[in-house]
Amino acid sequence: MANTYSQCYVHIVFAVKHRDCLIHESNREKIQKYICGIVNQDKCKVLCIYCNPDHTHILVGFRPSISISYLVRDIKSVSSKFINEQQLMPYHFNWQDGYGAFTCSHSQIDSVANYIKRQPEHHKNRNFKEEYLHILEKFGIEYDNQYLFEWI
Repeated sequence: MANTYSQCYVHIVFAVKHRDCLIHESNREKIQKYICGIVNQDKCKVLCIYCNPDHTHILVGFRPSISISYLVRDIKSVSSKFINEQQLMPYHFNWQDGYGAFTCSHSQIDSVANYIKRQPEHHKNRNFKEEYLHILEKFGIEYDNQYLFEWI
């Protein structure tokens, strides 16, 4: 029987509901580790992750039998439950509906991972809305403003 080989890398971006700045530095690493555990349970691999106060970037290596939408739904629902059960936020926490998913090649992994790692530095010059619109334009994705994230 022939084996199946694949190389699927996706840069995923999603936001906190209402784009509230709820992910504080004191909880960032705990949330990131928990999200990595969710991804590992789905037999995928986190190559890089950074939770900003109001949005998250994850670079994931996918196995071919899981869909991006399934993984993102799992990450968002299970991590929201964890955040609320652990009372990491002063009020009820949710992620916004929707997400961005952008493929990259093996040769781009280091570049995308460095981009994700440098999020605090990057956001000194560009807010999330500017960043996200830039990514959409870079990938040539047509979009309707009414269906984008809720912006502050």
